[in-house]
Amino acid sequence: MKSNTVSPAGSKEVDADRLADFVLMTQRSCILNLSSELNRGNLSFPQFFLLTYLSSEDYLTMSAIAKKMGHSTAAATGLVDRLEKLGFVERVHAAEDRRKIMVRITAEGSAIVATMRNHIASDLSSIMAEMDDEDASSVAMASQAISGKDLR
Repeated sequence: MKSNTVSPAGSKEVDADRLADFVLMTQRSCILNLSSELNRGNLSFPQFFLLTYLSSEDYLTMSAIAKKMGHSTAAATGLVDRLEKLGFVERVHAAEDRRKIMVRITAEGSAIVATMRNHIASDLSSIMAEMDDEDASSVAMASQAISGKDLR
């Protein structure tokens, strides 16, 4: 139930509302551009999201991939199979246990992630350039708070 009281400027609720507006405003632009770019590389959103996870790790096991993606291990294996056929990831055996399969991103996969990240950063920069100081400050504070948390 909504409260009838007005939150003071700078409160967490007001900042959260501003951040929610920012996310809603930016997601359409980012998703449309992301979709267009991903179609060129024949990538799905889940495949791209997996590549972004892998780009920040040395490697991930199949079970870690399944957990991060919210999939079964079988579904994660299929996702990795498709990315491997495209040349974006590779499987390697763990040195300590050859039965353990590790997945790591290739240079080509890293390049796709970097390209998409640059497109998203450019879109966000354009949007933020049009913000007033109060909204930009709210977004910056939220970004700092979020960057200290593992959201994966």
